[in-house]
Amino acid sequence: MAYPHLSAAMARGTELLGSDLAILGGAMSWVSERNLVSAISNAGGFGVIAAGAMPVDLLDAEIAATKAMTARPFGVNLITMHPDLFELIAVCGKHGVSHVVLAGGLPPKGSIEAIKDIGAKVICFAPTLAMGKKLVRSGVDALVIEGMEAGGHIGPVSTSVLAQEILPHLAADVPIFVAGGIGRGEAIAAWLDMGAAGVQLGTRFVCATECIAHPAFKKAFLRASARDAVASVQIDPRLPVIPVRALKNAGTEAFTAKQREVAQMLDDGQLDMAEAQIEIEKFWAGALRRAVIDGDVDNGSVMAGQSVGMVSREEPVADIIAELASEAEAALAG
Repeated sequence: MAYPHLSAAMARGTELLGSDLAILGGAMSWVSERNLVSAISNAGGFGVIAAGAMPVDLLDAEIAATKAMTARPFGVNLITMHPDLFELIAVCGKHGVSHVVLAGGLPPKGSIEAIKDIGAKVICFAPTLAMGKKLVRSGVDALVIEGMEAGGHIGPVSTSVLAQEILPHLAADVPIFVAGGIGRGEAIAAWLDMGAAGVQLGTRFVCATECIAHPAFKKAFLRASARDAVASVQIDPRLPVIPVRALKNAGTEAFTAKQREVAQMLDDGQLDMAEAQIEIEKFWAGALRRAVIDGDVDNGSVMAGQSVGMVSREEPVADIIAELASEAEAALAG
């Protein structure tokens, strides 16, 4: 189906991505793997593999498997603090990955250049206008601005405020994708009207038929309302814990207890600050796997954005994207 107004509004985004629509799949650990990523790309969007804490060989296999399932472009999301970041970039180069998304803080020295050297485009998250300007000066090809309504690791500012702060100043310099709290096409149209080149959605794709998340994980999404997706609380100011938005459950309480335990280990000199941070990150990786893969939605981490209340049924990715595009087209045409 043709979406003339939407295609025109997303032209800069689709030109950068090489996709039919400038709709990025948010990179969700354990969720954004070959099946969901290829389905999003095949449906005209732009799938992104969540490398998360993957070792090099695992990412190597995941990219190869995704390429076997789609001939369309897709990206790889790499975490800036990964100890093997440059090896992971090299693996992306080996497979001719067209776009690398860097998440989790300021890219380390030489990483943007390393991605450019493999011939890929660099997309980075900009949590503030100052950081956005710095990244543009560093030569990134596009930015994602993600508000606190999103699922998983979040910043302190809402999407609506971030967009107003950043889009008027930087949208002319690089394509910008807006993320966080998007559940309907009308919202996509609004951000495009404000100068965005496209959007990124994660939560909306979790209940896609092609998504490998455990049925219990999907059921938790279908039952939840926006207010069930809450941000984790920081217990100790010394532990620079990035808040995580997830559905409230026993696992939420377990994280509070984990922070107390790690803080105590800091006090006792059993850990230094870097080790303490790694302990916290390991907790999240394990808790998320328990929920997504094993289906333990009581004790695991059911990471979800506040748009979870707009996820009402399990359906194919192509239907989700078609519905979003039709809603956005109607809003832009109106």
